[in-house]
Amino acid sequence: ARVIMRAALTNPSSTIASTRAKHHRRPSRARRASSSSSTASSSADANPVLICPGLGNQSSDYDELVEILRARGHAVVVANVARIDWARNAAGVVKPSYWQGTLEPRPTVDWYLERCKSAVRELRETYGAQGKVSMLAHSAGGWLARVYIDTYDEEGDIGRLVSLGSPMKPVPRDVPGVIDQTRGILTYVDEKLRTVKELAPISVTCVAGTYLRGRGTFGGVSSAQAFIVGQGYKQVCGDADADGDGITPVETALMDDAEHIILEGIYHTPLGAGDDRPWYGSPGVVERWANAL
Repeated sequence: ARVIMRAALTNPSSTIASTRAKHHRRPSRARRASSSSSTASSSADANPVLICPGLGNQSSDYDELVEILRARGHAVVVANVARIDWARNAAGVVKPSYWQGTLEPRPTVDWYLERCKSAVRELRETYGAQGKVSMLAHSAGGWLARVYIDTYDEEGDIGRLVSLGSPMKPVPRDVPGVIDQTRGILTYVDEKLRTVKELAPISVTCVAGTYLRGRGTFGGVSSAQAFIVGQGYKQVCGDADADGDGITPVETALMDDAEHIILEGIYHTPLGAGDDRPWYGSPGVVERWANAL
């Protein structure tokens, strides 16, 4: 796989602060805009965008990102997901495959795939968006987007997939103390769904962040955060001493043969992000990967 950009934010606070005023909207106003039929900000030259929320996130977490992308000319819809909706995934617990670590994504995540289908429909019917849709997938939304493309996109609406801090590789099976939190789903996705080359002409770009390097050993209070984060990394990639965005290790976020964009100093999620801790969707950061849409 080819790294096409390693973008460092040497002073992320000043970069974000300088653009925050331009893109900031009150959350309630942005939510209303996300369901508006207005197409004034969309451009025929910009692909329509479907945002796929990450695990534990809800649609409104992406309000600011929606505004930034609309300012760039994209028609944008976020799949309609509430935080409580993720509890639906607990349905997989009753399956023997869950306990055997061989769980398949469907039908457990069909509720999410249907929300994506409805969002594509909204892009077409409400916004009048033409052309192929770019799926912008955050965190677990990345592998969910792969499931959608391979099993739910009968009309062939999707033209691009851009993942933000998404775990795109399976959890290693031979590392002591590592338990696959997806209970086999990522292994299924890796082994059963199409590879990047097989997805062509759909283009795939994987964006990863290096907010914090993990540590496998506890070196005192000063290294406590790195140690805790490192234990999380280990459960994802098998190695605590890894670079990552605080949740997803870089090596797990990069699919083979995809275009790779690695952003230094970028945090995983909009929850807890700010001027001093920018995430993938922060003003001043979006511009570093948005051309992939």
